[in-house]
Amino acid sequence: MTPRRGHKPASGLRRTLRCVGPHLREHRLRMAIGFAALAADVLFRLLEPWPVKLVIDAVTRSLGATLRRPGPALEASTQTLLLCGGAIVVISILRAVANYWSAVSFALVGSRVAADLRARTFRHVQGLSMRHHTRASSGDTVQRLVSDVSRLQDVAVTAGLPMLGNAVTLLAMTLIMLWLDPMLALVVFLAAGIFAVLSRRSSGSIAKAAGRTRKGEGALASTAAQTLGAMREVQAYGLEDTISSNFRKSNSATLGTGVAALRLAAGLERRTDVLIGVATAIVLAGGGWRVLDHSITPGDLVVFLTYLKTGMKPLKDLAKQTSRIAQATASGERVADLLEAETDLPEPAGARPLDSRRPDVVFDNVSAGHGEGTIVLHGINLTIPAGERLAIIGPSGAGKSTLASLILRMIDPTTGTVRVGGEDLRELQIASVRAHVSILLQDSVLFGNTVRENIRFGRLDASDAEIEHAAALAQADDFIRALPAGYDTVLGEAAKDLSGGQRQRIAIARAILREAPIVILDEATAGLDPASRESILDALEILTRGRTSITITHDAFAARLADRVIWLEEGRILEEGSPLELLQDPGSRFSRWLGDPPASRAAEEDAAERRPGDERRDIEVPT
Repeated sequence: MTPRRGHKPASGLRRTLRCVGPHLREHRLRMAIGFAALAADVLFRLLEPWPVKLVIDAVTRSLGATLRRPGPALEASTQTLLLCGGAIVVISILRAVANYWSAVSFALVGSRVAADLRARTFRHVQGLSMRHHTRASSGDTVQRLVSDVSRLQDVAVTAGLPMLGNAVTLLAMTLIMLWLDPMLALVVFLAAGIFAVLSRRSSGSIAKAAGRTRKGEGALASTAAQTLGAMREVQAYGLEDTISSNFRKSNSATLGTGVAALRLAAGLERRTDVLIGVATAIVLAGGGWRVLDHSITPGDLVVFLTYLKTGMKPLKDLAKQTSRIAQATASGERVADLLEAETDLPEPAGARPLDSRRPDVVFDNVSAGHGEGTIVLHGINLTIPAGERLAIIGPSGAGKSTLASLILRMIDPTTGTVRVGGEDLRELQIASVRAHVSILLQDSVLFGNTVRENIRFGRLDASDAEIEHAAALAQADDFIRALPAGYDTVLGEAAKDLSGGQRQRIAIARAILREAPIVILDEATAGLDPASRESILDALEILTRGRTSITITHDAFAARLADRVIWLEEGRILEEGSPLELLQDPGSRFSRWLGDPPASRAAEEDAAERRPGDERRDIEVPT
């Protein structure tokens, strides 16, 4: 990921809060209700032991004890006992209501903030360049969007907010304990100080272990996603046991780091239990001595012990939740990494929209590559007039797809300029540039939606009639209507129930609907059987008619249909001209390419016919 330039790394917790902060402001009213309910809950916690104190002091007096500490001198009557018992019931009910509203309010805030953060992160990821997506693992990115954001929400609601309430309670109770007996209150301060030292020693190790666990889980998600996406190859090569073994090893390593974090947290929790036990014993013994010395009443000791038990709860909770909080911080850092990843395709503040119905495309001394220090294209000078049909051919790895990526501004040139419609792409709005381009790939992507909606993605405001007309032009209408629900058939993942030719024709319908003046065809007919290729070529003729078309191909027939051919090799244009001109030169690469391997091209077509998954067949798509 590309960090923000000049950005100084902050602590994990601070980065996490920075991610969540902007979304909290949108829910101020709900948070205000939650904090008001939390304050009421704290107040009722403070009041809860006082009826018990009053009863114990009243009963102690009635038994003849002398209590020197000033305070309300109630008689141990039936009325007093009933009033104090009723007060405990009322306080308990009111505290339960306050606690309910606090929990519900914060849970709603947590859920909505998590949803907002997930949507914001997903939108940001979509805006990152292809360089980022080439380097990043899709499985790990999904893990950050789903699991890490959910972990942030879970810990904030189930651990963070209750601990906030307990911390406020501890502060208020400490002040009351100082008023009751400053000497005994020192025990609480000492216990809190010792816990701070223990926690500081353990929290760093726990956070590191939790971070390694989250990183390992992300790697596991990537492995699983890659394997499931290539299941045909895994099964065909019999790699199930090998990949399962590798997955098992990674899984065991992740488990080990997770257990290490839990062991450290469990050790901190047990030490905290011992610390609280020692503090309670000291308060009990010292408080008993203070009662015998008539410095405090027995009721005061009960209040003190109750406050100590309740007030020390934040320490126990913090020890118990340390591992979860560390995992949430690690998750927060992973989400922050995504949000702080900077696109290397900045759009200037004054970017203009591209407004040209027939734009030309000009490459002016362009060099470009997909990674740092990797240059694929070298000094490309090329002008593509509006309406021209250009074919780009050459060996694999020559930079043909990189050339197409520059037109879409998926990447920027390292040197030189790419102009569309006379405008430098870097000075235009990216969305408006891409709105002028339709692209058709060898493996066109169809989404898990209806056929109708897949075509509508070409132009979101298209009517049903326009969608069906585009499908008819793409020669897809007949087989679409033969599907179980016609245009409303929901396609499975990656539309694997369709043949390669059927998927391509739906993608062509989407491109036709887009009505973009520039069409890029990147190996659009590769891997198809001859019958499917013929129908696809007919549909492509309709798609490219009257438009600028850039065809990246190894198909000799498609290359000969172009107005002009360029031969790209090792990132440089070595030949260019009309197909006829190049064919008349027996020494040209294009001529040799067409004349050398008729047998190999026939073999390629035979292989395409035998390639699994591309043959025409009856299909059943789940609705």
